Amino acid sequence: MGHLFHDTCFTCSVCGEILRGKAFYTVSGRIYCEEDFLYSGLHPSTEVCSSCGYLIMDMVLQARGKSYHPTCFRCVVCRQSLEGLPFSVDADSRVYCVSDYQKVQAPRCAACRGPILPTEGSAESIRVVSCNRNYHVECYNGEVNLI
Repeated sequence: MGHLFHDTCFTCSVCGEILRGKAFYTVSGRIYCEEDFLYSGLHPSTEVCSSCGYLIMDMVLQARGKSYHPTCFRCVVCRQSLEGLPFSVDADSRVYCVSDYQKVQAPRCAACRGPILPTEGSAESIRVVSCNRNYHVECYNGEVNLI
């Protein structure tokens, strides 16, 4: 900036924080600490993370029409980062990894109460539906209703 400052004089023009050894910004001759610069409206970025609510300063992940820090876009069950991974969304707009979505949203077997999931390597699950109830193929015992 072409000036010399005493340690105690080199301060943020908003909060007065001493800036020695810290990140700072200048706008129109005024000096700002990083926090006041980022959250005062002086910073040109308007991207706010839909998960944590903080400004996104570098890479923006866009999903479901919203912006996220890549590390904030996570499965609601296992908290795994979903950056670059397939994901599913439920009716309440909660985001899941595919595995947890299948476990939570899959139909339940009327015999064993376990979720009816696709076999490994497949995207489709096979189930038997009888009398409006779902069964794993191996759990279905051939119920017959005589009326």
